[in-house]
This record gives sequence, C-alpha cells and structure tokens, in this order.
Amino acid sequence: MPRRRPGRIRAGIPDRHHSQHTRLAINHLSARTLSEIVRLERTRNYLQPGDIGTALRLWKDYVNRPERELWHDDEFGNVHWYCCGNPLDSRAILDGVMQAMSQRGARELRTIIEELDAFMGPHVPAANRRR
Repeated sequence: MPRRRPGRIRAGIPDRHHSQHTRLAINHLSARTLSEIVRLERTRNYLQPGDIGTALRLWKDYVNRPERELWHDDEFGNVHWYCCGNPLDSRAILDGVMQAMSQRGARELRTIIEELDAFMGPHVPAANRRR
C-alpha cells in the first residue's frame, strides 16, 4: 500500500492559529500592537482569541446608535445583550486591556477608544469616563 507524504497530510489539517474567526482586524493599529493584543488574548485566562476585537466592535456599534436608543437602554436595559454581548462590559474589558498593554500599544488603542467616546459625548457611562 503506498504511503501518503507528510506534507500532503499536513495540508489537510486546519491551522489553529490563523483561522477565519480568530483573525484580528482593528483599523489604525500597527502590526506591533496587533501582535501584542494577540499575545494578551493567548496568555490571559479571562480572554479568548478575538475577544478584544469583538469588544471594540460592540462598543463602536453601541456608540453609533441613535440617542433615543441610548436613553432607552440606560432606563430599561437591553434584552439582546444577553445573547450578543454587553457593550458596557466590553468597554470595561478594553480598559483592562489598555492597562495590561505596553505604553505604546495602549496609546494606540486609547486613541481609537477616545475618538469613540468623544463621538458619544456626554452619554459615556460614568464608570467609563476618564477622571
């Protein structure tokens, strides 16, 4: 019986580290900062691959919502947060990640988050405002 070549066997095995779902795509971040984020996601027990990108996307989507919806969420909450993720928790995760990063990487990520916070204006939750 002929033997299959090892390269052919390896070609059929999916690559765990570079799958479609765990690729990090955050605009305006350098490759150095992206690799630092990937390293944090792999080494911290409270993060999974892709969590920081998802947290940033949730916060961006929340900030870009109409003002009336933001007030409604503030008053009554949002039932969709249970299945799709809470943007306020995501913002807290982003704060923790910025503290765990190097100064250079945190500065790049902070620039993006501060732009989103400025877009939101006075509606940033009190727990997430910078003092």
